[in-house]
Amino acid sequence: MNLTFYILIFIIGTLFGSFYTLAVYRIPKRQDIVHTHSYCPNCNHKLGFLDLIPIISYVFLKGKCRYCKDKIRPRYLILEMLSGILFVGIAYVMKFNFETLNAIKIAEFCFMIFYITFIILVAGIDKENRKIDKLVSVYGIVISIMYMVYLYIVEQANIYRYGIYLICYIIVLLLDTITLKKYAKNSYVTGILLMILTMIIFTGEYITQNAIIFTLLAISLYLFMYKISERKKRKKHTEEQITNKLSIGLFLGTFNVLMLMLVLFITNCRGV
Repeated sequence: MNLTFYILIFIIGTLFGSFYTLAVYRIPKRQDIVHTHSYCPNCNHKLGFLDLIPIISYVFLKGKCRYCKDKIRPRYLILEMLSGILFVGIAYVMKFNFETLNAIKIAEFCFMIFYITFIILVAGIDKENRKIDKLVSVYGIVISIMYMVYLYIVEQANIYRYGIYLICYIIVLLLDTITLKKYAKNSYVTGILLMILTMIIFTGEYITQNAIIFTLLAISLYLFMYKISERKKRKKHTEEQITNKLSIGLFLGTFNVLMLMLVLFITNCRGV
């Protein structure tokens, strides 16, 4: 019975994965992600139902567009598969199955999916464009407020703790507004700060703290390897050129999800 449930969760995950690839491509371009029909980015031909079945369409079309035969990037297939696996993993570590199915479990799972969607969109857009998109940040703030209200009403969580986080949101947004007025540009730093606040609200201080530590270690390793590569190629780049290639949101999101899954898995194994 639970196997059927997890297969269903996997299918839902792949559908979300297909949406993620679309959203990561369109959001930075300010294109509609809900009503506009999916199309091939090369020939602009509208895609039919058989072209949009996650994983299966990619396999049967041999990784090419049905209409212009242009090669489809493997990331579409990879993200759909990883998304399906991630959804199953989350359901498993949260003990979300047919036997535990109730309103609270459904709500908790849905909030986790909202959060994972936020992390994937931030990480994906940051990887492709090296920016934290403001619309995605706003989405993160909205689901954070909804989650805090849920925790206060259903689980009687400490409202003062979350009140502090709301104040932090306001402070960061005010700083971002001042920065925009003064320098007329999108602030990457404030985007990262908003991301970290959302991470704390959904995954707690401990997981977020460790995600930051691993991110700093990964960045240090990246910079070290980059310097070695520069010496071999006898090329020199300025610090600004190097840092502009660092997708901090991608590192933070990846380590946050990995830490979250690890902590939930250990807690699940201990039967807590």
